[in-house]
Amino acid sequence: MFDSGYKSEYTGGQREKFVRLEDMDSTMALNTNTGGMKKRGFSFGGFSLNGVGKNYPSQNFKFGMKKGSEGLITIGRTIRTEVSRAVFPEDLRVSEQKIFDPQDRSLLLWNRLFVISCIVAVSVDPLFFYLPVFNYKMVCLGMDTNLAATITAARTLLDAFYLLRMALQFCTAYVAPSSRVFGRGELVIDPAQIAARYLRRYFVVDFLSVLPLPQIVVWKYLTNKRKGSEVLATKQALLILVFLQYIPRFLRFIPLTSDLKKTAGAFAESAWAGAAYYLLWYMLASHIAGSFWYLLAVERKDTCWQKACKESGKCDISFLYCGNKVLPGFHEWRRISDAVLSNYCNVDDNGDSPFNYGIYTQAMLSDIVASRIFIAKFFYCLWWGLQNLSTLGQGLETSTYPLEVLFSIAIAIFGLILFALLIGNMQTYLQSITVRLEEMRIKKRDSEQWMHHRLLPQDLRERVRRYDQYKWLETRGVDEESLVQSLPKDLRRDIKRHLCLNLVRRVPLFANMDERLLDAICERLKPSLYTEKSYIVREGDPVDEMLFIIRGRLESVTTDGGRSGFFNRGFLKEGDFCGEELLTWALDPKAGTSLPSSTRTVKAITEVEAFALEAEELKFVASQFRRLHSRQVQHTFRFYSQQWRTWAAILIQASWRRYARRKAAELRMQEEAAEYEEEEDDYDDGRSLGKQSSLSGLHATLFASRFAANALRARKLRNSESGSLLIPQKPPEPDFNADRVYTDE
Repeated sequence: MFDSGYKSEYTGGQREKFVRLEDMDSTMALNTNTGGMKKRGFSFGGFSLNGVGKNYPSQNFKFGMKKGSEGLITIGRTIRTEVSRAVFPEDLRVSEQKIFDPQDRSLLLWNRLFVISCIVAVSVDPLFFYLPVFNYKMVCLGMDTNLAATITAARTLLDAFYLLRMALQFCTAYVAPSSRVFGRGELVIDPAQIAARYLRRYFVVDFLSVLPLPQIVVWKYLTNKRKGSEVLATKQALLILVFLQYIPRFLRFIPLTSDLKKTAGAFAESAWAGAAYYLLWYMLASHIAGSFWYLLAVERKDTCWQKACKESGKCDISFLYCGNKVLPGFHEWRRISDAVLSNYCNVDDNGDSPFNYGIYTQAMLSDIVASRIFIAKFFYCLWWGLQNLSTLGQGLETSTYPLEVLFSIAIAIFGLILFALLIGNMQTYLQSITVRLEEMRIKKRDSEQWMHHRLLPQDLRERVRRYDQYKWLETRGVDEESLVQSLPKDLRRDIKRHLCLNLVRRVPLFANMDERLLDAICERLKPSLYTEKSYIVREGDPVDEMLFIIRGRLESVTTDGGRSGFFNRGFLKEGDFCGEELLTWALDPKAGTSLPSSTRTVKAITEVEAFALEAEELKFVASQFRRLHSRQVQHTFRFYSQQWRTWAAILIQASWRRYARRKAAELRMQEEAAEYEEEEDDYDDGRSLGKQSSLSGLHATLFASRFAANALRARKLRNSESGSLLIPQKPPEPDFNADRVYTDE
């Protein structure tokens, strides 16, 4: 009732074996010690494809009979009870049975090979029509035996290869129709159900297509000692059998192409391969038409010879076929055969003949029906078929012979169908190569008409044209964002990681962050393109995205809110970023919904390629990943931020000026103190010489007033200089005290 399927996994360095019970008949289980069906291979009675088994003929025979009877009993029981075993594709991979998943990549490769083999097979079949050939020297119709042996061997090999396809059909699972409501559905892995389905659907077609009927006819002719009596029968049998067997041999393309479309979506993955595929079918149709034309031309000439033979009264129909020299009366007929057949069946250089050959006149003029050079005969008939299929048979001049008229009608109809289907599909494949270029051309034309209608100035038009051209060179007309967004989340994350991770790591702000945070940032980055002289953001405008430069150069300018006399200019290059006000806003848990204003004007100097992180996405990343609130990020952010650089430069400059003024004031005070000491010494010397006391008092008063004036002037100068250099407001920053709780690991 149940069969246990084993699955082994390695956990913690130890192998653990899990058992899954599947609803199946116990008689289907095979002894793994004696042979049977094993993992990933077959074993038939001791001869294993997986390894070398022991060969015991008697035991192997008994074992094979036992397992064969068990298999038949199981198939009968399954059909009676109508029990269907179905699993999911994932469970099929670990199943003990060798049942193939129809979506498997290896099976897809085999199906492609089978399609190619079928195309080659239907190309080989018309070669049987080239076997009849006239021998003008012996005045008879015979068979090209060398070509016959080659063609029969080639067809036999191709049919043997297709038998492998038929064998695979008995061990390829299929999706249960009742499970197609949602998802991929469940796979039916019961061999009886698989075999019954194949026998009901395509087995008859496959069986009829591989029957060696033409080979039997040719082998019968080759093994017959009196070949002359078999030429006419062989010629007629080949025409009928090959024509009738073409029906199942073409019908078997239906399941093959259906399997390919279910697995891969189409036979050809590229546009050029698809165009070549349909062109191959057109050439194959030309080859078939040319081979039919050759055999029918031989048939018409044979008809003419038979009519001439009957009217001569000295001829037997058997004399017209090679290998009948021993028949009585042959030598007498041979003496008059050239004259009789020439009068009735020869064609002159102008195409005139007593016998109306119709569309086969060209074959008689070129003597292609008597040529034993296969390459020349093949390409000549191929050209005839291609020419008339392409022109829908307009140049054909038929006789009143019914079969000839029907053949001409078929040429016209099939030429029209082939031109409509095959050439149309080939044109579709080729147009898909240039569809992006055509879309760009139409978009460019619409853009030019719109700019002309709106009377845009020439500089704006040039900027629009430059942007469209640059975007085309970067994306080739593919909407990358919508293409990636249509994929599953995990696949989208891996693609974003592949495209953006190395570029994001080049940004110093994100260089030392962990992988989880980088994945979250990469998933939310959007590519942006800017042309030369484009403004990314203007001073005072709201900052709605943070831009990380991947390629190009930008100019960053600030006037500190339009303050007169203040101007700061910097340049951004690969690895830099702008819009840092948004990061401060995102890291601040108390920030409102209003976006911060830009403190700088950023303009593209060259074409710029960058990744943009929008405000809401940056806010989400900052709220979900607290590691972003780290001191290391704070220091890196301050070092590479243009706003912080400007503020730090002005602060350092102001501090340096204060220091320089302080040193100058101290030096001036030292000089004044030295002058005061010199004058004091002069005063002491004068008093020692007995100068008057009134003169000394006046001198001291003048010195004190001069010292006070110098000190007052220095203070006024210091106040005026400090007022002229105003330090801008310190850039805002969030509270990084959260780092005390969420520290770096």
